[in-house]
Amino acid sequence: MTSLIVKFCSSCGHEMENRDIEGTIRRACTNCSFVHWGHYSIGVGALVIKDGKMLLVRRAQEPGKGYWTNPGGYIEQLEPIEETIIREVLEESGVAAVVSGIVAVRDQPRSIHNLYVAFSMEYVSGEPTPDHVEVDEAGFYSLEEMETMNIAPFTKWLVDVALRGKSEGLLLDEKPIVPLEGYGLFRV
Repeated sequence: MTSLIVKFCSSCGHEMENRDIEGTIRRACTNCSFVHWGHYSIGVGALVIKDGKMLLVRRAQEPGKGYWTNPGGYIEQLEPIEETIIREVLEESGVAAVVSGIVAVRDQPRSIHNLYVAFSMEYVSGEPTPDHVEVDEAGFYSLEEMETMNIAPFTKWLVDVALRGKSEGLLLDEKPIVPLEGYGLFRV
């Protein structure tokens, strides 16, 4: 983790030091009260169903170039999570949708701790149209059509959760249909 060590305070610019904060060694400013709590990213994904078919997009760039995935992306610093997922779906597919619930959560603790929240969304309007930047194809697909498509493993799991899952709260999926090493996968 040495490449991710914070050397200077993002609040005042002074040097940081290691300090025990409530039993955990954290980087803390030598001049002000700033504490660096860690490196995190929060992603969101949409599971939009229309007429029994799931909205999927084909990635046009890395990571995942050539794979079909559900639309999604990362939260901007001051953007509410619900606005993020609505924006990402519209940008990547041209489809307007509204959030109806949370389907699943993926927790990936690593050097940059990644949390991903998958939302069920109700289709409102629009025909799937790729943005031709992040996505080169978009459409609604049935489970049968998906069998012959190059779908990313995590998206396969999400589709299964969205279409076959039953909610009993936030539950750890101890035996997911697709083993994904290093992921904490939770069904809602």
